[in-house]
Amino acid sequence: MTTVSILPISSASGEKSYRAIAGDKQWVGKTAGQALDGLTAQLGEAEFTALLVIQSFHPDLMARDLVVVT
Repeated sequence: MTTVSILPISSASGEKSYRAIAGDKQWVGKTAGQALDGLTAQLGEAEFTALLVIQSFHPDLMARDLVVVT
């Protein structure tokens, strides 16, 4: 089972993106989904199943901390 964390990051100009991290691999995307997709491709998972735990849920489907366990 692989644990993936997806964290929001902001640039100096205030633009938000997301970093997905699993062990020594990571990927940054404009959305949490893009970050997860890029990281999943790096992990080489043939079949992806997930349990999502979302903390600090906000309107507009933005999460401060998103943890994916595969």
